Amino acid sequence: MEEKIFFLSEDYKIEGFLDKQSEDNGVVITHPHPLYGGDMNNFIVDLITRAYLEKGYTTIRFNFRGVGKSRGSYDNGTGEQEDVRAALSTLKQMGIKNIDLAGYSFGAWVNALAISESNFVENMVMVSPPVEFVDFSPVNSIPCLKLVVTGSIDDIAPADRIKTLYPAWNPKAHLEIINGADHFYSGCIDKLEAFLLSGI
Repeated sequence: MEEKIFFLSEDYKIEGFLDKQSEDNGVVITHPHPLYGGDMNNFIVDLITRAYLEKGYTTIRFNFRGVGKSRGSYDNGTGEQEDVRAALSTLKQMGIKNIDLAGYSFGAWVNALAISESNFVENMVMVSPPVEFVDFSPVNSIPCLKLVVTGSIDDIAPADRIKTLYPAWNPKAHLEIINGADHFYSGCIDKLEAFLLSGI
């Protein structure tokens, strides 16, 4: 059962939901772009959360600074990286042994930027990394990257562009392209859920 939590990121109180299922495995899940209505209640974020719960993980999903009841304001992905690190630290302080990181769209980008500062993330999952919308050039090697998912007709996270980029992130990561899926997985939610359940 999810419970509302607050944790500190720098001096900002950040709003989230925690569902504690496991002492061993946990995951932080991040949401799409705040300036376009993205928050922790996004339906793709919810689907990712449910997939991890089905695998028995403890989950934290949260609102980036300036979203919902999280204090602060939008910070172009910079302050949001601090929010990711604070959420990861929250799981670590709870004693969770193995911690994963997953994000959708803007959240996947922020995670990729934040990960270089964290050496305790076991696996990372990117859903629709928005390579056509934000600058991924600072993103280099991501040894913990396990799975990248996008749609074949996603113009924000185009499969062809991701194919050229992800080997530099981690050539061992699995790239899954869902045929007929756009950025919002219209009509393809079941396929996305199936791939997540098999890939995480």
